[in-house]
Amino acid sequence: MRAADCRVEDLAAIVSEQTDLADYPLSDRVEANVLVYQAQVLRLADRGAALAELARALRDGPGVVIIEGAVDPGVVDRASEAFFGIIDEQNAAGQAVGDHFAKPGANDRIWNALEKLALADPAVFVDYHGNDIVDLVSTAWLGPAYQMTAQVNVVNPGGAAQVPHRDYHLGFMSAEQIERYPDHVHALSPALTLQGAIAHGDTPIETGPTMLLPHSQKYPAGYLIAGREDFAEFTTAHCVQVPFTKGDVIFFNPALIHGAGTNRTTDVRRMVNLLQVSSAFGRAMESVDRERVVLAIYPELLERVDDPCAEMALRCAAEGYPFPTNLDRDPPVGGLAPPSQADIVRDALRERHSVEELREALKEHATRRETS
Repeated sequence: MRAADCRVEDLAAIVSEQTDLADYPLSDRVEANVLVYQAQVLRLADRGAALAELARALRDGPGVVIIEGAVDPGVVDRASEAFFGIIDEQNAAGQAVGDHFAKPGANDRIWNALEKLALADPAVFVDYHGNDIVDLVSTAWLGPAYQMTAQVNVVNPGGAAQVPHRDYHLGFMSAEQIERYPDHVHALSPALTLQGAIAHGDTPIETGPTMLLPHSQKYPAGYLIAGREDFAEFTTAHCVQVPFTKGDVIFFNPALIHGAGTNRTTDVRRMVNLLQVSSAFGRAMESVDRERVVLAIYPELLERVDDPCAEMALRCAAEGYPFPTNLDRDPPVGGLAPPSQADIVRDALRERHSVEELREALKEHATRRETS
């Protein structure tokens, strides 16, 4: 595929498809061609059926799902307080925080919000990231042992819309760079990541909820249109927006064309926490000191060891995949693979080890993985 061969007409034909509610029996409704689910329905549904339907919606359907009532609003408020505190610290320190697809300074960003929240308030981290709906959709698209990263984005009053775009991996390259990758990589890259966001406040249209172009993930050459004015005009004109309520979540195929909307208000700082979830088999966008995160939240996990949210929070915090490693020093004894970092933490929880005992176990685990 080449950028010069891309035609707006081809994208227009693909995104003209209408989402059929009957194809998704667990969904609540279709709004602006986007599937909307109720969290409680998914919680009560057969897990296998829910996983299959969500994966199909993201792959073959509109490429985007909204799940209402996914996160407890009280938990969201506690996380918001922590995040605004981090932003205030960044601003006081004079840190310049850029944005991939918006004018610098238009938004407030917290990069690596996952690690920073764990250090700022471990209890909030466990309540917030120990979420069954986030786990369900992440597992549906990526399978187990996914890698969670998070980046808080606050679109301030008057903040202009982002340029509609696709996301990581190929979405962070120029068309010239993208052309060097074979066609099958264009098709496979979206299966390695999942994009999501948690609404931290009610988000009516005037505050600029995410602009979405349903079904656009099916356009094979979609990564190559970056920088094309004709495509930018088309996508901006045809993107749709759906309002959110605090605690709602949105997930979409990373190949879906999307962008933050313009905040037309004069007094609303629209906060969302952007979740970039990676396959255990891929490369995450952000570097996260997962040992640091685990040690920060471990006392909370110990206190809630029988609470299902503790395990889900651990999946977000720890490295769940055992490779790469040094198989001379870290052999797969008793199985096909050695224990992962998450397995080490699970063992510590089972044995009710202290933080210091876990620290030593993680240190030993990390040393075994080194080449010298």
